[in-house]
Amino acid sequence: MTASLVRHRPPHADTENRQSPSARARDWAEIQERMLVPLHEAVHERLDVGPASRLLGLRCGSGLALLPAVARGAAVTGVDSCPELLALARERLLPADRNGGGAQAQLWARLPRATERAPFTLVTLFEPLRRPADGSEEPGRLLAGALPLAARGAAVVLVGWGPPERCATSSVLRVAAKLADPLRRADGWRPAGRDDLEETARRAGLRPDGSGRVSCPFGYADPDSAVRGLLATGLFDAAARATGAEQVDKELAEALHPYRRPDGTVRMPNVFRYLIARVP
Repeated sequence: MTASLVRHRPPHADTENRQSPSARARDWAEIQERMLVPLHEAVHERLDVGPASRLLGLRCGSGLALLPAVARGAAVTGVDSCPELLALARERLLPADRNGGGAQAQLWARLPRATERAPFTLVTLFEPLRRPADGSEEPGRLLAGALPLAARGAAVVLVGWGPPERCATSSVLRVAAKLADPLRRADGWRPAGRDDLEETARRAGLRPDGSGRVSCPFGYADPDSAVRGLLATGLFDAAARATGAEQVDKELAEALHPYRRPDGTVRMPNVFRYLIARVP
């Protein structure tokens, strides 16, 4: 979540259309969400997700992170407040022609009641944590609502960016912070601190129980796809409100230029860190 610097950019009216909720959701599902697939697979492998697993995916988006768990036989519940993303998740996980085969997957716009399913054995928040400029504790609020649904000893997985020097996308995301109105200290992106995941877990009353790092390069077919995918994250919204969509497109395209390859694709190496914590 593009100016003329990105090849053959259509008129600004198309830029506005790309920013509609449905278009952004599609860009997220088709371009950006897949960048974290190596992370999803590494976590599922490490925690031996399988038929005995009951997984609660917070901010499940369009459901891509839930698919490998379903393939492993786990019962999954995805929660996301975005109706457009949730509709795409239903297309992926609950297709009409499965004749009830989607029974092991449930999707909700809000957290289910504790009586609606057995306690969850795994809770995931695969959206990389960032440090909100307004100081809000949104990950903490999400966990506060979810943890009463988890079994004792259940694993809770939190995800954050790796060190900025190992995340090429950091330099691109700084455009969001630079353009956002500094007087209002809006939601411009800033990298998470080294111990932010542990601190979030401890504040939620969880016990850290291991961590890992996974390489997740961001690869795009062309600069336009890169711009669309990054805009779909929502991290540039405050910058667009402050300076306008065209200015954001222009500066984002310029920031991506060093990562263009001779064949026209865009590739940025990144490392993400995950923390496994336990419900006491």
